[in-house]
Amino acid sequence: MKKLLTIVVSLFLMTNVQVEAADFETATAAVKNMGLGWNLGNTLEANRQSVTTDVTSPDYWGQQGLESETCWGQYVTRPELLKMMKDAGFGAIRVPVTWYNHMDKDGNVNAEWMARVHEVVDYVINQGMYCILNVHHDTGDDNDSYKSWIKADGAYYEAYKGRFEKLWKQIAEEFKNYDQHLLFEAYNEMLDAKDTWNEPADKTDGYTAINNYAKSFVNVVRATGGNNAQRNLVINTYCAGNGSTTMNALELPEKTGHIAFQIHNYPDWQNETHARELVDGLISDIKSNLISKGAPVIIGEYATLSTWYDVNREVAFYAMDYFIKKTKEEGIGTFYWMGLTEGAARLFPAFHQADLAKVLLQAYHGSDYDPVLPVRSDYNNTYISATVGFEQEWSEFNIFTGTMSASDYSAIELELAEAPAKGALQYKVYGSSEKFQKIETANSKLSLTTAMGSIKQITLQWCLKSKGSVKVKSIWLVKKDGTKIPSDPSVFWGCTMSDVTLITLPTGVNSIKMDAEKGDGYMYDLNGRRLQQPSKGITIKNGKKYFGN
Repeated sequence: MKKLLTIVVSLFLMTNVQVEAADFETATAAVKNMGLGWNLGNTLEANRQSVTTDVTSPDYWGQQGLESETCWGQYVTRPELLKMMKDAGFGAIRVPVTWYNHMDKDGNVNAEWMARVHEVVDYVINQGMYCILNVHHDTGDDNDSYKSWIKADGAYYEAYKGRFEKLWKQIAEEFKNYDQHLLFEAYNEMLDAKDTWNEPADKTDGYTAINNYAKSFVNVVRATGGNNAQRNLVINTYCAGNGSTTMNALELPEKTGHIAFQIHNYPDWQNETHARELVDGLISDIKSNLISKGAPVIIGEYATLSTWYDVNREVAFYAMDYFIKKTKEEGIGTFYWMGLTEGAARLFPAFHQADLAKVLLQAYHGSDYDPVLPVRSDYNNTYISATVGFEQEWSEFNIFTGTMSASDYSAIELELAEAPAKGALQYKVYGSSEKFQKIETANSKLSLTTAMGSIKQITLQWCLKSKGSVKVKSIWLVKKDGTKIPSDPSVFWGCTMSDVTLITLPTGVNSIKMDAEKGDGYMYDLNGRRLQQPSKGITIKNGKKYFGN
């Protein structure tokens, strides 16, 4: 009788799984239903290897705490940001997350970090949007200050397969009861051990490794049961590349209807005709090499390079409009990479590229769609206060970024909670030439002269070898007519922000009128990380792509 009861219970449980599976939409339906997507970039995936880059060292793991969320200059994400995206008309958010800096040497994810990731996922899900959660800069393009541990390499796969599967088991268990609005993405832009872009140096080994990672990911998630048995899962091509060979090499790890493929696309169009040709060619290749295998495709990252947005916005807007309309027609999902709202704009929240956001939203929803797009000037009687922690000598904290003509402004006024230690702090101005001025009092003023020319950045620089902190109460830009405008601070490098507070004055102040940016002069990789020097692979500077050796 006991044996019979066990069999009956087992059959009942199997039936429940089948019923639950029938309740989950297919990946094709999910990609269609998620609508227009956006990446919460440079936030939970931000990371810094300040201790060691040696993957074989126990100290490689767990180098950061919750402060990593702001170490690339963004603010701590608040639910208001995701509500703004929903209200504007976005239907899905990709949440990139880096994990190695929050794992111990045995592969256990820090509980506080998992809780924070969970919290941000809930911000998205609670708005009724789809959420894609991934493993991000555990892969990537290595340089002198960063080394990844997940590589499209057979030896690496064998060495770190257990850790990779353990990581995904923990993530899957954490979110196993979430419904179909949550998707998992196995890995981001995985490169081989030589950091080769587009195609692996050893095609057989590299493509085999990518497919092995995809299978490991799917198998371990499915094994956790519950809603993960039918959850829609996303796997990327090698380097998330969109070349025909690279796309064709990616195998479908299971035939359940719950797998989606992902690629990335950062086109450098020359004009409207060229943009149209690139989009048409991309879609044709996607249909031939991926959709033909029986799974939908998500373009998980795309963007208009800054040169086109700043210099020829007409071409940029045409290209983005055409891109969204054509991908929607073909049932291909799209997630804009990080722009539209970033830095302090996310805190208020507001769009810093509201015109571009409107182009994308109207391309998707129709020309008559009237999106709600708040901008910074809607909050121009609100300023930011925060505590800044400096971690090392010469660390810098942004008190102004953008493009400002010194001929239009007379000063920048800084109010600290108390005077800094003697010799600890100074202003650093990045303009026609670098300028420095010591800060010795709680209330100080940096005079701006016409000779400074075009200013693109002003920072607070820490001058002591020991760590320290200051409480920034307010920062004001003073125009020639005496009008004061709040300046929005952010992390530059080697520092952290905490106790961030928005303070609203009872009366409004005039908003700043910024000159159109021609590019900030910094180097970035395709993941949006600022580089100190050129690296292997693709580097972007002032919107142009350069290829390093």
